[in-house]
Amino acid sequence: MRTLLVASNGGHLSELHHLRDRLVPASDSVVWVTFDNAQSRDLLAGEDVVLVPFVGPRDYRGLVGSLLPGRQILRDAGVERVVSTGAALALAFLPPAHRLGMSCHYIESAARTDGPSSTGQLLRGLRSGSLYSQHRQWASRTWHYSGSVFDGIEPVAVPDPGPVRRVLVSLGTSPFPFTRLVRRLLEVLPAQAEVLWQVGPTPVGELPGRVVSSLSHDDLVGEMRAADVVVCHAGVGSALTALSVGRCPVLVPRRVAHREHVDEHQLQIARALAARELAVAADADRLDLSHLELAASAATRTSDQPPAFALHDAARRGRRTPGAARAGAGRSDGRR
Repeated sequence: MRTLLVASNGGHLSELHHLRDRLVPASDSVVWVTFDNAQSRDLLAGEDVVLVPFVGPRDYRGLVGSLLPGRQILRDAGVERVVSTGAALALAFLPPAHRLGMSCHYIESAARTDGPSSTGQLLRGLRSGSLYSQHRQWASRTWHYSGSVFDGIEPVAVPDPGPVRRVLVSLGTSPFPFTRLVRRLLEVLPAQAEVLWQVGPTPVGELPGRVVSSLSHDDLVGEMRAADVVVCHAGVGSALTALSVGRCPVLVPRRVAHREHVDEHQLQIARALAARELAVAADADRLDLSHLELAASAATRTSDQPPAFALHDAARRGRRTPGAARAGAGRSDGRR
């Protein structure tokens, strides 16, 4: 079966990339749909990728504009199954794919520990395929539980951890500034620590250490591996990257009350990973050196063979899939 994997950049793409081998048999072919940025270029190098115009969070005008190109991609890509981890792109691709008779699957973000996002709620109302929660506590007959992107990751202790000498700070790519975390870190970072700041769109003044707007995925992985401590906003993508290299990150959630995000999902995922001892969670205003030292005394280990993520075939309309009838047809303009 040929599968279209659809995800917006950031944590959504990170989750789908981590789940890919658990979702799709090695014998099946895959086409990716996402936005063009450093993350997608690094993660999907060598893959069959269709790049589409960026649609931001709750950008409903941009979403409507992406519906027609999405339908054309579905027809041209020769796919029989569509899987998405959101956000806006799930709404652009899953409903039309379902109407075309394709097997459709939406996996809610692992950040949603107590219920679906607005995207998930809309897809449920549209009945556009099978729906999945990554948390047992709110799974139901409507929301299947087939596992989590964090399956196979376990905490391990670090014997005789040394002092915190090297710190990587990552504020993510969210358009909302996170200056509250920057100000607090300036108060609690050890004076002797070597610090690398990946600040994204957050405006910052002069900071001690090295400051970059963004790193390539490969460079970020290398810097996290070399750091004694990783401090980052509580985005799923940042957490997954840190965990993948064995780090127990300090996760600092962006908060709605401070206009740092649109809802409290970062607080949810920070608490969930702290409960699993995979991260240290701390509010920006209460962060102190003890949180960094605790994270430096812990590590994580990832299994080479995490369990499969079983997809439940959605009810299909009995029509022949148009894309499957034209497998190998001409490529869309955005294909690379």
